[in-house]
Amino acid sequence: MTKPRHPEKVNKPINPIKKKPSWIRSKILDTKTFFTTKEIVNRNNLNTVCQEANCPNITECWSKKHATFMIMGDVCTRGCAFCDVKTGKPNILDPLEPLKVSKAVRELNLNHVVITSVDRDDLEDGGSEHFKKVILETKKNNLNTTIEVLTPDFLRKGNSFEKILDAKPDVFNHNIETVPSLYLNVRPGSRYYASIKLLETVKKKKPTIFTKSGLMVGMGETKEEILQVMDDLRTAAVDFLTIGQYLQPSPKHYPLQRYYHPDEFKELKNIALSKGFLLVASSPLTRSSYHADEDFKKLKSKRDGEVKCQALQ
Repeated sequence: MTKPRHPEKVNKPINPIKKKPSWIRSKILDTKTFFTTKEIVNRNNLNTVCQEANCPNITECWSKKHATFMIMGDVCTRGCAFCDVKTGKPNILDPLEPLKVSKAVRELNLNHVVITSVDRDDLEDGGSEHFKKVILETKKNNLNTTIEVLTPDFLRKGNSFEKILDAKPDVFNHNIETVPSLYLNVRPGSRYYASIKLLETVKKKKPTIFTKSGLMVGMGETKEEILQVMDDLRTAAVDFLTIGQYLQPSPKHYPLQRYYHPDEFKELKNIALSKGFLLVASSPLTRSSYHADEDFKKLKSKRDGEVKCQALQ
């Protein structure tokens, strides 16, 4: 008998998936490049969040040689109701993974790379030391590549996240995912204010590192709740906010309540910018690492512009 991908969802009720509206479409831009990217990822025996989380942008991103590497295996110790990554007991860490990621980044000739991971609650430090090794090895062999990390919350792991900061990534991203009232059902293994605190602490300890967080909509949250999340993230001095449409992976996942119209995403973007975020990406297909390369350049440009303005005052 085949082991279920999501054992914690086996007994969940069936929630029919709503038909996607016309504005949610992803297309291949360059078929040859898409398969070249796929070949490099597979040859190095690497996991990507693009594949494991069933990302709707995989065809577009891989056609541009953009991939988000997911380290520490393909099995997560959490069971978030929205996520399509496998859950269960993970395998031991691959000591060669830092070298494999570094090699793939070089083969893809990436200017900017996003490195994320599954949650590893089974490890004493949540996997932060391994994360650090991947960053340092990637830096060593790709001197001109900027590095963005999308990390777990390291809940109940003390200050282990500081190991990642020691490796000096250019962007530290941790997704808030949803509003506090939905956490118990959507992210039962996580704590909203612990995630806010993590982002706040990172900025205090390393002010020059860009901080970033992402929010999904369409899960039943209210507009007022979204605005409160924005305020909480700004209180934590988060630089960059991404807002995207929740897409239900299967009938056993958390039920999608509604699709937001593109105009609603534009409105949320304008509100977020008015609250002081340095950069906001808000659209139906926006995901944490979607257009990360271009967005990093925008972030750096905006900060450089602010510094120049302050110098002139």
